[in-house]
Amino acid sequence: MITILTPGLFTTVQDGGRWGFQAYGMPVAGAMDRFAYNMANILVGNQPGTACLEMTVTGDAIRFETAAYVAICGADMQPALGGRAAAVWSAFPVAGGDTLACGYAIRGCRAYLAVRGGIDVPAVLGSRSTYTRAAVGGCDGRKLKAGDTLAIGRSDPADLRPLQLPDEYKTPIGQGDLVLRVLSGPQDDHFAAAGLDTLFSSAYTVTDEADRMGYRLDGPKIVHSGKADIVSDALPQGAIQVPGHGMPIIMMADRQTTGGYTKIGTVIGPDLALLAQAKPGDTVSLRRCSDEEAVAALRHERALYAAAAEWRASALSRGQAPGRRFTLTVNGQNYAIEIQEE
Repeated sequence: MITILTPGLFTTVQDGGRWGFQAYGMPVAGAMDRFAYNMANILVGNQPGTACLEMTVTGDAIRFETAAYVAICGADMQPALGGRAAAVWSAFPVAGGDTLACGYAIRGCRAYLAVRGGIDVPAVLGSRSTYTRAAVGGCDGRKLKAGDTLAIGRSDPADLRPLQLPDEYKTPIGQGDLVLRVLSGPQDDHFAAAGLDTLFSSAYTVTDEADRMGYRLDGPKIVHSGKADIVSDALPQGAIQVPGHGMPIIMMADRQTTGGYTKIGTVIGPDLALLAQAKPGDTVSLRRCSDEEAVAALRHERALYAAAAEWRASALSRGQAPGRRFTLTVNGQNYAIEIQEE
């Protein structure tokens, strides 16, 4: 079991999503940053799709009632285990009674805490993901609060050594303006040529209306050639809706199943992980890409998962030593340092 001592701003249980039910009006939900979510599960040796905790902007203080093996990936929420700094994009054992505390995300927006064996909450329509607008899944269909206890699935206690994911298997988070690749359509013919040029040549700002449902952007107006409304049709993840006011909205994990605004394009899946780490005020640029480039990006993402899993297996087979760990402070920022023993 784990107990939430101090809740973060918006922490929920998420997995790969509740796919296959959009035709019946049920949104997909699932992890916003699928890359960090998947890497966290890979680091602890979980099966794909295992439920974990998604922490937003600020993290939680969590007491582990029993020993566990955990990983944190995504935003840097300055995690500390028992008061000692812990590294992001790493896995490490936790003793029973230990407290893992996460704070404000100094880089990025969302962090994923995976536990070996997963977060064991009841599955609803095949998924443990939380969809708060309908109070479905997760912990009573809501964000976590102080005093919540969550069961951890049973797991093999072997190979619980600390692991630090190499840089080549990470995505850049909070390192400058975002450039998101976009496939045009399906209603790009509803926009004036000048509107399309505006979309792909301008910088937009993430507004305060940015959550699990969608990210509203502010910037130069995108001009329609006619009406902004259409007969409602399906909304894929990453769809860029443009209402009559001309400001784009990028649909995210908790998007509604259908929408009646024209969709000028769709942000490709691998790049949505970057957008999920953006905070209000961050700058976003959109770039048109081809079908071939989108497929290549997806193949690259999947290749990184496979390579990271292979690296983990190799590191464990070599018996990677825990090493000596200490904290280095530079200009007020703490860095977790580990020296491996030969």
